Parts: sequence; structure tokens; C-alpha cells
Amino acid sequence: MPVDHKRLNGPEITIPYQLFDKLNTVPLKTQFTNIVKADGSRADGRSLKDHRKIFMKAGVVSHAKGSAYIELDKTKVIVSVFDPREIPNRSEYSSKGEIYCEFKYAPFSCHKRRLHQQDSEELECSAIMKQALESAVFRHEFPNFQVDIYAMVLHNDGSALSAAITAAGLALAHAGIPMYDLITSVTLAVQGKTILIDPSLEEEQLCQVPLFKDEQNENHGIVMLSMLATHEQISQFYQTGNLSYDSLSSGIDILTSATKDIVTLVKKCLVKHVLNTTRNVED
Repeated sequence: MPVDHKRLNGPEITIPYQLFDKLNTVPLKTQFTNIVKADGSRADGRSLKDHRKIFMKAGVVSHAKGSAYIELDKTKVIVSVFDPREIPNRSEYSSKGEIYCEFKYAPFSCHKRRLHQQDSEELECSAIMKQALESAVFRHEFPNFQVDIYAMVLHNDGSALSAAITAAGLALAHAGIPMYDLITSVTLAVQGKTILIDPSLEEEQLCQVPLFKDEQNENHGIVMLSMLATHEQISQFYQTGNLSYDSLSSGIDILTSATKDIVTLVKKCLVKHVLNTTRNVED
């Protein structure tokens, strides 16, 4: 893709103002104890295993075959699904269709301005998203064709990739793409013996480095699980950091139950969209 030389991203010598914020003088361990309090509550009032407020809506992009919008508190993601088209640059016949996923942060979605081209992190997220959705779609129903899925993060406040996968499952169902089951995804953050469901961006950043080195348990990292709830099958699993087997096993159990909680919201969103569409047609 050619570079847009007319787009201004600011001078290369600029320094983010966050570096001079007073909060950066506070040790990371102190920041974590301020976010996760001793009584088990978090800075936003949630418990360790509570989701943030979730809002979903289907059919938000008029020119797409299917679309969905999701909010996890401040995290906002919009996903578009387009009609199957012939696989480009493919001469041989493919008995199974393909899924093309493009995950992208909007330039204004993060503290540091993103470029309009995909970077390595976004390419990795696109690959993870594709792996998660492939097992949920009847790919043998559209041989030699591919379905294009585009996810745009409008604001990133943590758990953006899991929100995009959940919204993509909703958008695929809205588009009428044959699927085995609805897919939902949840992110989990681990720091020591503390497990946080649906972490915010600040919680994710604090869980990516070991803060309690003086303890025997130095677990830290991010775990993301995508699941087909009805079949109770894990479609995709992704983990970063250093986690013991016991912590990972207990985290998967927590994520499994957490993904089932979102399925009800996805079904209600689809039913609500169908009812609203039917009323508009009748009127």
C-alpha cells in the first residue's frame, strides 16, 4: 500500500506528554495496589470477576452485508462483514472458503497516534481473529470464496481484540453467514495471585510485567479465550507473559464461564434487531 505523504502525524521528535505526568513517578507496584484494592474491588467499583458494562448493536453499517458495534465501557469497536467473493490471486480450486480478517486501530484510538497502515501488532491481532472465527463458520458452504471481515477500534481501553471477536461473531450472524454457533471472547489479566476479568488498558499494562518478584508466585500475563458456547468448544486461545500451569488452568475455567455470560447479550441483540427490522417493514 502506498504511503500517504499528505497525512500529518506530527514531527518525529515529539515526546508524549504522559512521560511528564506525575503518575509516572509512582512505582508500578503502588499503582497496581491502588487499582486492585485489598478488599478485592477495583478502581471502577467492579469485583475481580465482573465484566464492564456491555452495549451491542447490529446493522450499524448500511453498505455492509452484516455489521455490529460493541462497547465495553470506554472500549469501542465496530465490525463490518461483506458478501463472499472469489478468492483473489488463487488459481487452484479450494473446497473450503476462506475468511479474511483485518484488525485496525483508528489513528485517534490510543494514547499514541496510530499510523493508517497496519503495524506488526495489528497484523498479529488479525491472524488471531481469523483463527478464532474460522472454526465458527461453515466454510464448506462457500467453496473457492472468501468472506471479508474488517474490525476498527474506535477507542482502546483494554480487551479490544476480544471485543472485536465477539462483535465479529454478531456481525457474521447478522450477515446470514452459516455458522456452527455464536462465538464470544473474553480477556483475563493475571498479576501474582490476582486474576482480573475484562481488564482495562491500565490493568493490562500493569499485568504485562512482574511486580511481585519477592514472592514465590511471579505469574503475570494476559490470556484471551474465544469459545463456541453451545458446543462448549474453545475456538482460539492466546496467552502472553509467564503463567504457571495451575494459574492457566484456573484462568481457563474462569474465562469459560465468563464467555457464556456474554452469549445471552448477543442473542438478545440479534432478536432485538430482527424485531425492529420487522416493524419497519410492516410500517
